[in-house]
Amino acid sequence: MKKGFYTIIAAQFVSSLADNALLIAAIAMLSVMHSASWVTPLLQIFFTVSYVLLAPFVGAFSDSIQKRYVMFVSNALKAGGCALMILGVHPMIAYGVVGLGAAAYSPAKYGILTELLPPEKLIPANAWLESATVGSTILGTVIGGALVSQYVQHFIGGAHFVLIRSAADAAMFAVMIVYAAAAVINIGIPDTGARYPNRLKEPSKLVGDFIHAFKVLWSDKLAQIALWVTTLLWGAAVTLQLLVLKWAAANLGLSLSKAAVLQGVTGLGIAIGASAAAAWVPLRSSLKVLPIGVVTGAVAVGMAFYNKDLFPSGSGVHIGPLFVPLYILGAYPLMILLGALSGFFIVPMNAILQHRGATLLSAGASIAVQNFNQNLAVLSMLGAYALLLTTNLPVEWIIVVFGVFICVMMWLAMRRHARNERTVDLGALVEE
Repeated sequence: MKKGFYTIIAAQFVSSLADNALLIAAIAMLSVMHSASWVTPLLQIFFTVSYVLLAPFVGAFSDSIQKRYVMFVSNALKAGGCALMILGVHPMIAYGVVGLGAAAYSPAKYGILTELLPPEKLIPANAWLESATVGSTILGTVIGGALVSQYVQHFIGGAHFVLIRSAADAAMFAVMIVYAAAAVINIGIPDTGARYPNRLKEPSKLVGDFIHAFKVLWSDKLAQIALWVTTLLWGAAVTLQLLVLKWAAANLGLSLSKAAVLQGVTGLGIAIGASAAAAWVPLRSSLKVLPIGVVTGAVAVGMAFYNKDLFPSGSGVHIGPLFVPLYILGAYPLMILLGALSGFFIVPMNAILQHRGATLLSAGASIAVQNFNQNLAVLSMLGAYALLLTTNLPVEWIIVVFGVFICVMMWLAMRRHARNERTVDLGALVEE
């Protein structure tokens, strides 16, 4: 890998660490406010809406200046959103500010890989990126869970800090510091030398350019399938992130702090799957992993009915001074399997989409289209989740609805891909 690649990985690790701890801290703030359960999906909706509304512009912004500076500004905005929550701004509004930073960060994060590395290095590079993200997901959710625990709450209650009134406030302050550290690391990324026309000087053309890029990717026989399935899986993954927390509380009786640890374990599986994809799946064979998407949906359906009632009361093992119930131990392999399938699937899909997008368009423009589609799916699925919560439908049946939807849509993608293969040499498109 070229000089500067590992600095990008370090910056992504630290920024993603804060992202994952932030979600737990923000949910804890809603709990302190005694918000209704359907408000939690709205938290992510306020975060995601920036991706959709700013999609025509963030690609141009990412291409207009060096991407290390884009990433610096983005992390500074995220830190500012944390500060607003500490100062008492409603978490949904402040989380929207964080979303502004995240929307600008994503095209720069992925686009800089295509500037720095040749096409044949993209799958290993994405595996590194996903593995760093996974490691930070595990650590971030664990840290976030620990920071909102009762132990921290008792400490904060007796310390009388200014502006830090609860464990949720303490967690948010810690996340703000981590975002600031990520911004500093971004400055250390070297200049890749890539330069693009500054389209921000002609804002009236940006929407038209975005629509053109949107049509180009969806018309391409290779890019459209990768865009289809990454859009679907990303929307499902964000929704399942919240569903796992609710499932862990309802089916396993876990607190938010402990459920965050279980959620983080899914990241270990993603790292395993991403590493396997890097080792076994060449860029030319990326779309051969499509059946894994159907299996992922099926595993999610199976997870829905896993609960503590399947195990004898009081069964468990002693690990040192701790007694761990069997139903919790059994949940870990299930989460790892779900993560491994997702990681093995998403890394080749991202790589083929990045390569094809950079070939047909610019890196920033193609990734902005990808983000628009993925986050439109997030908004749709989170909206559906919020509506299902208002009906008081049990969480396991909500998971079944999402799992079956994934299976059906992945199967349709496989059929479309088979039809494309009969008309176009997709292998030749990969090698362009």
